[in-house]
Amino acid sequence: MKQRNSGRYKVAVIGGGTGLPVILKGLKNIDAQITAIVTVADDGGSSGSIRDYVNVVPPGDIRNCMCALSDADEILLDLFQYRFNSDDAFLAGHAIGNLLIAALKEMNGSLSESIELLSRYMKVNGKILPAASEPLILSALFEDGTIAVGESKIAQHRKKIQEVNVTTLDGGPAIKASPEVVDAIMQADLVVLGPGSLYTSILPNLMIAEINQAINQTSAHVVYICNIMTQLGETENFSDADHVAVLHNHIGMPFIDTVLVNTKEVPHAYIIDQPNEEYLLQVKHDFQGLRGQGCQVISSDFLNMTKGGAYHDTERVVYELKHLLETIKLTEKNLNKLPEDKRTYSSFLSSPLVDY
Repeated sequence: MKQRNSGRYKVAVIGGGTGLPVILKGLKNIDAQITAIVTVADDGGSSGSIRDYVNVVPPGDIRNCMCALSDADEILLDLFQYRFNSDDAFLAGHAIGNLLIAALKEMNGSLSESIELLSRYMKVNGKILPAASEPLILSALFEDGTIAVGESKIAQHRKKIQEVNVTTLDGGPAIKASPEVVDAIMQADLVVLGPGSLYTSILPNLMIAEINQAINQTSAHVVYICNIMTQLGETENFSDADHVAVLHNHIGMPFIDTVLVNTKEVPHAYIIDQPNEEYLLQVKHDFQGLRGQGCQVISSDFLNMTKGGAYHDTERVVYELKHLLETIKLTEKNLNKLPEDKRTYSSFLSSPLVDY
């Protein structure tokens, strides 16, 4: 087994979709215990189909995180990610990794044990935890009072979202997180949100009651990696401060300490060439709005134009996250040398006041 069980730092990364694996690929190379906490509200594609026919959480995001944290041979990773052609009838569109996760869950009865077992064979450096042990239903209340049910349907309405919520399949409140999720958040030095779709990849995790409470109570430094582009039907015309405001409003209090913001301009040719206009415009900047919400801002060129998409540059983002971890540890070390009655004031003085 090649899972990393020790490290100087503890990092919990929360999200889903295509953004989470981008960051995990870099984090696995630092001296840290990495825990990926993955959304279970996906109801589209192969994941949604498997969720509907097998008693298992949507496996697609779990599969992608496994590959991101894996040190397995490329041929095994390619096989794990292989998706059957659309004309293959019964298996059309299904990824082999999705089927393996579902099969192991059916064999073992325990989702966490199944992921742990598969992680060993995939040589995963870290721990992957579904946000909940059962699939959840994401719903959105729009400002006009209408409601959309199902993650894949929310963006189709193209209305301004007032709030999102998650429930169990039988309509009950989503209260329980998967085993170890709360501990991972509470024990972390750093909690990282995103990058990923604000309403459909990040918030579904935070709306689970136990995770919401843990985020409120953790002493970890919380970082939000703001999206580079706005998204159709979700964050149209949003600034970076708007993203943070939505997160704070859903949690019920300001909880984000640092925001990573890309300042590199996305080529205009990429924006006008988007199929179905899924990604509309580059996220606008409102640094004053971010600081007004109590956030430190780290702004830099985090853009990586690759494979026809505008992604975060893994190395540059991880460099900043590692620097934050080192700063946190150094601050803790210095504070521990002070008498207890002086620690709060000294902590305030050591807080970063200037963005970089």
